[in-house]
Amino acid sequence: MARPARPLWLVRPSRITGLSANQAVAVVLFLLLILAGALAGVGGGAAPGPRAAIEQSDVNVHDGVVGALRGSEAYYPATARILRAGDYPLKPFLAFRLPTLPVILAPLPDVLPILLLLLLAVGTAYAWWRRLRDALARPLPVVGGMLLLSGGMVSLLAPDVAFFPESWAGMLIALSLAVRRDDRWVEAVAIATAAMLIRETAAFYAVAMALLALAEGRRREALGWAAGLAVFVVVLVFHAQAVAQVVGPLDPAASDAAGLHGFGFFVRGVLTATALHLLPLALGTGLVALALFGWAMWDDGVALRVTVTLAVYAAATSVFARADSFYWAFLVSPLLLVGLAFVPDGLRDLARALLDRRRVRVQRITR
Repeated sequence: MARPARPLWLVRPSRITGLSANQAVAVVLFLLLILAGALAGVGGGAAPGPRAAIEQSDVNVHDGVVGALRGSEAYYPATARILRAGDYPLKPFLAFRLPTLPVILAPLPDVLPILLLLLLAVGTAYAWWRRLRDALARPLPVVGGMLLLSGGMVSLLAPDVAFFPESWAGMLIALSLAVRRDDRWVEAVAIATAAMLIRETAAFYAVAMALLALAEGRRREALGWAAGLAVFVVVLVFHAQAVAQVVGPLDPAASDAAGLHGFGFFVRGVLTATALHLLPLALGTGLVALALFGWAMWDDGVALRVTVTLAVYAAATSVFARADSFYWAFLVSPLLLVGLAFVPDGLRDLARALLDRRRVRVQRITR
């Protein structure tokens, strides 16, 4: 195998360092498979911009619920009325979002939710600046990583989505990943629990973190994640009971055919949710594939957790999300593009492994 080279941007060698040529070929084939699947799935036509996509989503439901709460209506009857008026399904109970976010934001002036979301974004960016500062060797790559982080957050900060639970949950997941360390995980669990109580699909992240902690032998941390999930399940049970009080037998249910849109649907959602929607479709799709590759190349515990999180949400969005649920990508869009900062080291080390043609020579010396 090739001798490890000095890292380009990273402080430590990439995860690809030390692979044999055959293993490097397997990595290349996997990367090409991801790229081919993404390109085949997104199809023709440019990805819609955030505003165009939002106009086709259920943003009016979130705005309407907050408006109803400001008019002194109760959450569950008001949500049921708005869903019926928009011909949305009321079954299963997950068609109703958890009341946490609208109940908190309804009493606030219109501008305050936007400012609070911006403040959360600033805190998340600062936490990731500290992580990238330790991972990248020079200031320029750190600046590049922060610009990529901004490109992933830009759509979440639009005033149109201030009431979107995905905007808040996605930012909280990014913050949870940034503050989690091997010796400090309580804060990460608490932040993730807050994300789950805002958007139930954040539970995918908590489950993945619990399984990773268990696989690494961190039993106390695994129990911490399990405790956060237990709190979420209890709240979800009460939520289901409350929904049952306002839903009738004639109310429509979600179609069993919803979902199963494939990996390309996740990629298109990421393109819409980030600054990549400004680029040509093929270029943006290629950058998504490279960003996934980049995260896998950073040899660090937080990079492993981000990679697993991205994979989990790519699978969940591909299988379960409805055709208008592009905003599921908001749950991972803040972090995905940052993976591009780790691509130079990954591609350089991959090329070195592929080009390694050294052979071991055995020489017999006869005296």
